[in-house]
Amino acid sequence: MISPKSEGSKMPTITYVEHNGTEHQIEAEVGATLMQTALDNGVPGIDGDCGGECSCATCHVMVKEDWTSTVGGPNESEEEMLDLNPERLSYSRLSCQIEITDDLDGLVVELPEFQF
Repeated sequence: MISPKSEGSKMPTITYVEHNGTEHQIEAEVGATLMQTALDNGVPGIDGDCGGECSCATCHVMVKEDWTSTVGGPNESEEEMLDLNPERLSYSRLSCQIEITDDLDGLVVELPEFQF
């Protein structure tokens, strides 16, 4: 269950970086996913064709390496989808599988060129 944030508390800020370097800093709601946050805020390069069901990989992001331990690694089904991705890196994730928490305040993710 997601607990409501107290009034006036700061929402986590996530930075999405397009392949050309354009940055989108978004205040994200705790409990939402990185994918839904991107879609709700018009961040280009995140399609989420499957609606967040971990079955299309159109929400691929690369988590900045210094954030990988905080974000965690992919589960088995996410690994399978990422294996089909031509731009997969060791720190690739599907943004539909990353839930926003207060610990992710300041997170930076890069978006692959092929999703544009």
